[in-house]
Amino acid sequence: MGHFRSSLRDLEFNLFEVFRVQDRLGAAPYDEVDVETLRGVLSELNSFATGPLAASFADGDRNPPVFDPATHSVALPQSVKDAYRLLWDGEWWRLGLPAELGGYGIPPSVQWAAAELILGANAIAFLYLSGPNMASVVHRNGTAQQKRWAELMIERGWGATMVLTEPDAGSDVGAGRTKAVRQADGSWHLEGVKRFITSAEQDMTENILHLVLARPEGPGLAPRPGTKGLSLYLVPKYHFDPETGEAGTRNGVFVTGVEHKMGLKASTTCELTFGQHGVPAVGWLLGEVHDGIAQMFEVIEYARMMVGTKAIGTLSAGYLAALEYAKERVQGPDLPRMLDKTAPRVTIIHHPDVRRMLMLQKAYAEGLRAVYLYTAGWQDRIRLGAAAGTDVSLEKRVNDLLLPIVKGVGSERASEMLQLSLQTLGGSGYLEDYPIEQYVRDARIDSLYEGTTAIQSLDLVFRKIVRDDGQALAQVAGEIQAFLDAQSGNGRLKQERAQLATALADVQGMLGALTGYLTAAQQDPAGVYKVGQHSVRFLMALGDLLVGWLLLRQAEVALTALDGPVSARDQAFYDGKVGVARFFATTVLPLLSAQRGIVEHADNALMELPEAAF
Repeated sequence: MGHFRSSLRDLEFNLFEVFRVQDRLGAAPYDEVDVETLRGVLSELNSFATGPLAASFADGDRNPPVFDPATHSVALPQSVKDAYRLLWDGEWWRLGLPAELGGYGIPPSVQWAAAELILGANAIAFLYLSGPNMASVVHRNGTAQQKRWAELMIERGWGATMVLTEPDAGSDVGAGRTKAVRQADGSWHLEGVKRFITSAEQDMTENILHLVLARPEGPGLAPRPGTKGLSLYLVPKYHFDPETGEAGTRNGVFVTGVEHKMGLKASTTCELTFGQHGVPAVGWLLGEVHDGIAQMFEVIEYARMMVGTKAIGTLSAGYLAALEYAKERVQGPDLPRMLDKTAPRVTIIHHPDVRRMLMLQKAYAEGLRAVYLYTAGWQDRIRLGAAAGTDVSLEKRVNDLLLPIVKGVGSERASEMLQLSLQTLGGSGYLEDYPIEQYVRDARIDSLYEGTTAIQSLDLVFRKIVRDDGQALAQVAGEIQAFLDAQSGNGRLKQERAQLATALADVQGMLGALTGYLTAAQQDPAGVYKVGQHSVRFLMALGDLLVGWLLLRQAEVALTALDGPVSARDQAFYDGKVGVARFFATTVLPLLSAQRGIVEHADNALMELPEAAF
């Protein structure tokens, strides 16, 4: 067995017992799959992920890619190439494709469950496998000819990248200076430098298509500042025959540096230079309108969902590795007999603080898994509604609301909890003998990828709540309140329900304070600073509220199952669901009351402090 310990049982529990994805099957676009097919896909993928796919996890870290600046090329370790080839040849990339591009018509909730298995086993291979997903974006937004290019991307197995960040601009995408100059033949020549571009160079695919944000220039084009002045361009590594995809001469886009990183070392993170080496970097405007940031956000939203799922999958693997160790490692006597020198030694899972750490890891691993699958359930509904021609505006807004939580809270809590996974192993956790030290390093990027946690929190408050007039949040809060009002479960978990009700009121109180500061800022702009100081606190609190709610939903399903005959294995699984929901409700949710008090009593003393005092 490789490093990866999966949670197939919990994935199936969420999909089929809690969220009941089977109720959404039978209608387009999910009319070609059934429950048996979905279970079969997950079971087969689980065997693949825990076996051969995970094999290169450590080797890619210990033997990272080698960059040759003279040729602007990268040589990947053979183990990474092998893992990628296994994924490609197994056609696992089809899971996320629409049917018109060769996909299987599987609901997004099942697609993301599958993605967790791949990301947990070998995130590097998943990152290099971005070509088909980028092809979907090109196909949705492209001209008739570009739709053909999208098909070629899949047929010929091209790589692809999303190219936004520039060295000077960083996360301020609208400050980017890379330009695209229109040519007489309808193409564009790009000039500039981009940074932190994932998979911009590798030696596994015959071509790489870069999706590049740049500022258009040319006759009749009035410059526009900020993100509204950006367009999205398709820039291939090699020119190609537009009908067959056959690679031709080298295009003028070159990797000029590969970063040396803390983790994810086998993933090439590149500096990408356009039009600076005597060869024009030729690109084509995607579609027929200058709408680059909206087009790129289709990629960004997918990437944010992916990063959150990756973080949660890594957290789950770390927790299960720590749990396995805690059940085997014998050390010290049981605490009530700590002064008895003759007391037998026990496994460390008997020790209270080890149990505290394990249960907190379990709560966030299983609770956040439920959060991303709950989010994916809204994506299921969006596709159903679109196929039926019904209004899905609310579903889209709820999905948009939840994405910063999946990505922001998922990545932050994963890093926190993986520290506890390592701590559970004691000194052994610091060794390369166990996978957790690499999990810690590989997961640390997730709170920085695709917008930092602060950016996620500001997006949540300003775009997803205030600009939406709170409609999407009201939908989710209404579901939580309906759960509280239902009082199902034969009156069990009353104390825990009360804690959830208080947590809901606390989060609503925090939001009320933040919106109050925004209103006051119309008279005193410095009031916005209070929002900026506490937006991350609010994001994390909202995440805890959702985790607490979904864990209690799971506990109710478990209690219902326990009322009937179950196997010994399921008895333990369902008992764990009830136990973790109680633990989270009684030890984590009460902390939100203190967080509410902090937000409600916010001031600007921090912002008024002179820089020299730091």
